[in-house]
Amino acid sequence: MALSSFDIDAPRWDQSTFMGRLKHFFNITDCRTALLPDSRLDEAKALVESCRAGSVPPGTTEEQLHYAKKLYDSAFHPDTGDRMNLIGRMSFQVPGGMAITGFMLQFYRTVPAVVFWQWVNQSFNALVNYTNRNAASPITSKQIGIAYATATSTALATAVSLNLYTKKAPPLVARWVPFVAVAAANCVNIPMMRQQEILNGIAVTDENGNKLGHSKKAAIKGITQVVISRVTMAAPGMIILPIIMQRMEKYKFMQRITYLHGPIQVMMVGVFLIFMVPAACSLFPQRCSMSVSKLEPELRNSIVSQYGESVQHVYFNKGL
Repeated sequence: MALSSFDIDAPRWDQSTFMGRLKHFFNITDCRTALLPDSRLDEAKALVESCRAGSVPPGTTEEQLHYAKKLYDSAFHPDTGDRMNLIGRMSFQVPGGMAITGFMLQFYRTVPAVVFWQWVNQSFNALVNYTNRNAASPITSKQIGIAYATATSTALATAVSLNLYTKKAPPLVARWVPFVAVAAANCVNIPMMRQQEILNGIAVTDENGNKLGHSKKAAIKGITQVVISRVTMAAPGMIILPIIMQRMEKYKFMQRITYLHGPIQVMMVGVFLIFMVPAACSLFPQRCSMSVSKLEPELRNSIVSQYGESVQHVYFNKGL
């Protein structure tokens, strides 16, 4: 195949299937890419843009093009093409998430520790949610502040109240409090951070990328899927790991190394996240679709009047 005709934006794996999406997200959430300097990422972007323009540098191999696209997808926003901040990238979810989650699971007994680590986690989540929003719907600094404060307050209120409530409950129940707080906060943080999409609608296109209008129903569908994915991402590590630690701490060798319980949990959370970050991102297609018949009446009538029955579905970036 001539590289001049290579379609670098064509999915390497079938994005209509879970396994195809899983391979794709294993590829772009590779945490090793987070270690690369900006200059290397910019080189990858330049190569991707050259390929899009039909001008592939001589001597470039197909594998080099695939790797450049991997770096581009991992570090640059799909809507704007701008380089995303390091902490907000999905490739940073494993190192960032494993450290914060590990310490949330370790320091769950006292209210000050719960408050601190829930605050750290929500600050991290807010940055991730903002970074991976649908950038076609701008959000103001005031709205970002309100979203951050609301989500953080929800997490803290949930965690502290449950922490106090579970004082007389079995120890394992108390260990699950961080997950409940994280799940509750995700249900607030993501919709609040992306409130502009809910209020004004998200840009929808036809199959060929031609803009058709804005849909609030499409925004709600996309954001709901993102919330489900994020809760799923955290669930196995934050539900299963407390059971494992509860049993391991009964052994004498674990009782002698209590100072290592935190690092042990951090590493074990990392093992979960290596698989769960791509798996959770793969639950739904990033290029989400919706039947025209399920859109708002005004938008549906506009599409039907312009295109008749030729457009049956609209498409939009649901974000991550």
